[in-house]
Amino acid sequence: MLKAAGVTAGAVGVGTALGTGTPAAAAGAAAHAHPGLLHTRADLDRMAAKVKAGAAPYTAGFAKLAVNRHAASGWTANPQATVYRGAGSPQNYAILYNDVHAAYQNALRGHVSGDSAYLDTAVAILNAWSAELTSLEGSADRFLAAGLYGYQFANAAELVRDHGDFELGRFQEMLSKVFAPLSDSFLADHNGAVVTNYWTNWDLAAMACVLATGIFCDDKAQVARAVDYFKNGEGLGAVKHAIPVVHDDGLAEWVEAGRDQGHALLGVGLMGTVCEMAWNQGIDLYGYDDSRFLKGAQYVAKWSMGGAVPYTANTRAKGAIDGWSGQETAADAAAVDPAMQRPIWAMIANHYTKRRGLSATYLTRIAAQAAPEGGGGDYGPNSGGYDQLGFGTLAFTRDRAADTAASPSPSPAAGGSPSPGAGGGSGARPQSGAEGTASPSASARAQGGLAATGSDDVVGWAAAAGVTAVAGGLLFLRRRDRGRRDGAQ
Repeated sequence: MLKAAGVTAGAVGVGTALGTGTPAAAAGAAAHAHPGLLHTRADLDRMAAKVKAGAAPYTAGFAKLAVNRHAASGWTANPQATVYRGAGSPQNYAILYNDVHAAYQNALRGHVSGDSAYLDTAVAILNAWSAELTSLEGSADRFLAAGLYGYQFANAAELVRDHGDFELGRFQEMLSKVFAPLSDSFLADHNGAVVTNYWTNWDLAAMACVLATGIFCDDKAQVARAVDYFKNGEGLGAVKHAIPVVHDDGLAEWVEAGRDQGHALLGVGLMGTVCEMAWNQGIDLYGYDDSRFLKGAQYVAKWSMGGAVPYTANTRAKGAIDGWSGQETAADAAAVDPAMQRPIWAMIANHYTKRRGLSATYLTRIAAQAAPEGGGGDYGPNSGGYDQLGFGTLAFTRDRAADTAASPSPSPAAGGSPSPGAGGGSGARPQSGAEGTASPSASARAQGGLAATGSDDVVGWAAAAGVTAVAGGLLFLRRRDRGRRDGAQ
């Protein structure tokens, strides 16, 4: 796990060579596989060929992309020097996430359609931001901005890294200086909070950013840090803390199911994103610890479709180190709305059933219900609708692999060799996480901006579920007074 902000023993600074501010790729680091984040060259070629041939469900997935307003080649970027989320003036992070999704959607559309106008638009958006952005500010939510938009920015840029007009070095520098340091420091010290103060999705957003920027900037030490945290981190995003209890029936409890459905879906989508990006670099996190993620994703899929699932009461500590303290117990899985959709399932279901040839009944069912998956702009107007890049029906539908036992391998376009994967595991059943029946400490109050995520996202989650009111416990996304936050994120 991370021992100090941004570094492990003997590792270089985040995304830089010896802390000089020079992207690691420029310092002679061995290259990772490119393109090699969420999409490889083989993936892009498959999408283009299937759409050209009129094959289902790729055509439906591409049609979903083509009608999204962010995928229009006339999109003009609105870069900001400073982006604020959670606090600050102006709170302008919506400008960033709209432009990030426009860059990604144009880049994906350009590859699938073969029309260079969309690739040119993506490059123009990315170049505009790398020329302007210098900092992310705000409350603790700035860490969410760094994590979510950092991994998304890297994925959009990965699709055009070989474009003649793309300012690759400048974009790497922006990721290395603006996004990755915040995510890496969050994993190291959790904003000065006790390690369980922040829910699972916070760690996972930070991990996704550290991994994606490490791959994009060819920083092998950074990639190793993200992989190590997935396996061994102390926070709730590490796989054994996110999924603390494994049952004999093949389901495993997702800890954030005790919070609410929206954030549990976000967490599953982010863990899937981390696993997919690692897979494309030859690292099998999907299969780590006897495919623990498969069991957790199956659990969330069943629960989200209205199925009954067990939940072991889980008490977590909250508060600031040497400051205020409290605790909160999630006693049961929260209520759900089976109509709520997130564009997260196609990627996960296709990995386990098509690449690996495994049975995943609940994943298969929920992926079919969610198809064709859209992306940013299709799931509500607020930030919750932009937490995933989406379009999985187009991007991740695949034929069954000829060899479902094969190890992950990097894209053949790689200029260097990736770190070796580390899959498998003993399959031993872990003990559950901290248990107890104590009620949450209502008097605990955050100090120093230990913030809560989602305070402005209620409308976004509700819109994604197809409802106009949040009631009956479907979404327990609590509005928190900005001046008196309890730090339970």
